[in-house]
Formats: sequence, structure tokens, C-alpha cells
Amino acid sequence: MIRRRRARAHVNHERWLVSYADFITLLFAFFVVLYASAQVDQRKVGRLAIAIQAAFQELGVFPASGTQTPLSTTESLPADTVQAIEKAKRETELHSLPSMTEDKADPDSSDADLSLLQKELQQALEQEIAAHSIALHREIDGLVISLREFGFFDSGSVSIKPSALPALDRIASILEQRTCRLRIEGHTDNVPIHTAQITSNWELSTSRATELVRLLIQRYRFAPERLSAAGYAEYHPIASNATAQGRAQNRRVDLVILSERRVSVSPVDTALSKPSPARP
Repeated sequence: MIRRRRARAHVNHERWLVSYADFITLLFAFFVVLYASAQVDQRKVGRLAIAIQAAFQELGVFPASGTQTPLSTTESLPADTVQAIEKAKRETELHSLPSMTEDKADPDSSDADLSLLQKELQQALEQEIAAHSIALHREIDGLVISLREFGFFDSGSVSIKPSALPALDRIASILEQRTCRLRIEGHTDNVPIHTAQITSNWELSTSRATELVRLLIQRYRFAPERLSAAGYAEYHPIASNATAQGRAQNRRVDLVILSERRVSVSPVDTALSKPSPARP
């Protein structure tokens, strides 16, 4: 019985020693794997750094200097380095071509342009704005220059007053330097108009809009494709039609300077290079 007890204890001790050895082996293997992975990652990072340096030097982005490791001119570059250089060259060539995704209209840039234009017009038309014959304001479509009737038209007349031409000259001199499109809107009030020349409010607002378009084309040499005209009668008032003061503000012609929408041009799609038609 004593011998049997010693045998069992010896066997249990051997089993414990085997388990401990297995644990040490697994732990050692784990550290070996970690070390090997770290070395692989280090080699990858090193190859990537060499490839980036080679690509930039080949493209001439920065000259070789004494602070960076010079590239060997006698040894052939590794295949992955050559591929990195070729890929960088292709991407540089692609970035130099027009892109449909990169040349989209920038809303922030367009707003900045209109803000600068608004300040320039405010300075040029300071006298008319103070006299309330011209008003400037922003809308969703763009910048609006409102030409009030009492400053630019006689009641019921389509022709612009000769005294208003100097202000129109200043407006045209500023706008002709740009390529933005213009929508000319004629507006009036809800008091029916019946004269020998004009039979309705709609006809008056439309005739005033087209008269301004004619002046911009003939007097100021604006390109016709930049312009469009519309007459709205009393459908777009900016003040109440119930008072004489409100109706005086509603009788106006608005020059809407539309926000530029730049459309990128693809070298294989010439149809996009045509100007978009003016909005009605």
C-alpha cells in the first residue's frame, strides 16, 4: 500500500511538470510570434518610406539633400518601389486633368464673389441707395438690384428716364467685367393699368424687363446668352399692395445676378462645354 501511494504521487508530479513545460513553450512561441510580426511591420514601414522618398525625388517635388538618405544609382530599385513611383506619376497626371468631381461649384467661393460684388455696387450706387431709388439684397438665386419705378420710369411708361442712365451706366460697367448670368424681372402692383400703350399690369412689367434687356445688349454690348427676361405683374410684391408706399416699392425692375454654377469640362465629353441655357 505504501508503494502504491508513492507511485501515484510520482505520476501526478510528472503530469504537473509536463503541463508546466507546455505552458513555457506556448509562452515562448507567443513572444516569438510578436517579435516576428514587429520585424515584418518594421520592414514594411522601411520599404514604404524608401518608396515615398523615391517617388518624390523622381517627380522633382524636393531635391536630394544631405539630411536624407541618398538613393543608390547603381542598385536596381525593388519591384514595390518601382510600382510606387509609377503610381505616383499616374496620379499626378490624373490630377492635372479636368475632373468632374473636383471642379464642382464651390458654394463658399460663389458667396464670397457675390459679397465682393455687393460691396462694389453699394459704393458705386451709394447716392441712389440713399435716395431709395435702388435697393440691394441677397436671395437664394443670387444678388438682386431693384430699380424702383420713381427713380427709373415714369408712371405707366416703358422707357427708362434719361436721368437714370448714369446709374445704369455704373451698374453695367461693373457687371460687364464678369461672366455671371442675369435674369431681368419686371414687377408691378395690383392697381389696373389702362393706357393707350399698355393694357395690363403684366404687359407693363414684361415690357420694362425686355426694354432693360435691349439696353444691356445694344447700349452696353452684353452677350444675349447671359440675359433672360420675365414679367410677374403683382405676383411677387416686396411690400403690401394695400398702401401707396407699398405699391411704389412693388413697381420695379429687378436685375438678379445669378450665382455662378461652374460645370467642369471633360476632355471626352464636349457636350458639357456648351453653356447651360438661361433659366426662364
